[in-house]
Amino acid sequence: MDISLDIYSPVQQINHKLFIDKGLKVFIKRDDLIHPMISGNKWRKLKYVLRSARAQNKAHLVTFGGAFSNHLLATAAAAAKFGFKATGFVRGEDVQNDTLFLCKLHGMKLIFTNRDSYRDKKALFDNVFGSDENAFFIDEGGASAEGAKGCSELVDELTETYDHIFCACGTGTTAAGIINGITSNVLRTHFNAVPVFKNGEFIRDEIDRFLNVPAKYTLHTGYHFSGYAKTDPQLIQFIKQFVADTGVLIEPVYTGKMLYSIYDLAAKNHFAPGSKILAVHSGGIWGLLGMKDKFV
Repeated sequence: MDISLDIYSPVQQINHKLFIDKGLKVFIKRDDLIHPMISGNKWRKLKYVLRSARAQNKAHLVTFGGAFSNHLLATAAAAAKFGFKATGFVRGEDVQNDTLFLCKLHGMKLIFTNRDSYRDKKALFDNVFGSDENAFFIDEGGASAEGAKGCSELVDELTETYDHIFCACGTGTTAAGIINGITSNVLRTHFNAVPVFKNGEFIRDEIDRFLNVPAKYTLHTGYHFSGYAKTDPQLIQFIKQFVADTGVLIEPVYTGKMLYSIYDLAAKNHFAPGSKILAVHSGGIWGLLGMKDKFV
């Protein structure tokens, strides 16, 4: 079975008075439309990892994530679609929620793991599946050189050039891939990463380890809203207004924070008038399932 998807990820303009007043053209690449479950950078990061597993005749995908992990769900859906068995180590206590329900519905076996053991994922894999010749290790979030390779292809799909590309940043894999794509296409586009973690400067090391060649880029570390999966009323109100204005569904963990940064930087005159800016929608809208109470 060929491991591929028909990519549908159009670029759409975001029309807003702020951008008109500042002389900016802002667009969004709709990677969220690639697949209902294996969406955005989840597919891009899994594509070559899954092909590697198939090439090695590995039939059992083993990966890691939190209780609301879009990566776990994407891996479960990809395993079902492409004929793999799947197991997910879930960080923390045994819980039930909508995301994990969907993982199990796609056939993924879940192993809830205490946080101390979870920290060393390779040791955890070896302890449980070291004797399973069919088992294939996939790091949390799909972080890998293969994942970066898949993400680099996003740039190849672009039919226009942009002064800036923005993307939310968790593991650094997507950012590294897009930077590699910019470099290989010899573009003058400046890449902007928006870490979703507090004290997100550490992401620079994660990005750099997957770069094909050194490159300059900017980390905007002030848009974490108190940390990973944290939020506040200002961000929630921004997301409500953005979805109502555009019809594009976003969530507070990744894409919501990244888009907020663009609006905020535009308001502060960060961009030169006439700039073209591309925001990458990295999917993961199922993250909304764990935050429904924030929108009441």
